[in-house]
Amino acid sequence: MAAPQKAHAKKKFMEFLGGKSLRITSQRQAIIDTVFNTEEHFTAEQLLEWSRKLDKSVSRATVYRTLPLLTESGLVHEMDFGKDCKVYDPNYADHPNHNHIICQDCEKIVEFDSEKIEQLEGEISHRLGFSVKTHRLQITGSCDELKKLGACKKKSSC
Repeated sequence: MAAPQKAHAKKKFMEFLGGKSLRITSQRQAIIDTVFNTEEHFTAEQLLEWSRKLDKSVSRATVYRTLPLLTESGLVHEMDFGKDCKVYDPNYADHPNHNHIICQDCEKIVEFDSEKIEQLEGEISHRLGFSVKTHRLQITGSCDELKKLGACKKKSSC
């Protein structure tokens, strides 16, 4: 996310919180700054760890209360891969129609776009009379690192 987009997303979220009459505490500010300054998918526990680098007082409870607000605002997308924790996509607001491939061994997540999928959306709209609003494509596989080395360096984040 480019700097102007990050600033716009932060502003939009601040307005969202204001509309709910919620305060912007220093803890919540650290969480917001962390979320809108990463390109990485993250778990709640990762967000807690990263946010504490900005403000050591960030509590687990504040992270878990803020994440539903981020998803409700539409600025962050919650993804459930059937694991013990959910993963959050910080690029969702600026790029809602992207796809993910997830390594089933190390849980590495790679985003990708596809002209063929966009063409399929057009075909669905034209032939079936639907106006496609959003789509979600999730492919699982094994990354090349596992094939080459027999193990992935990246550990499960859950």
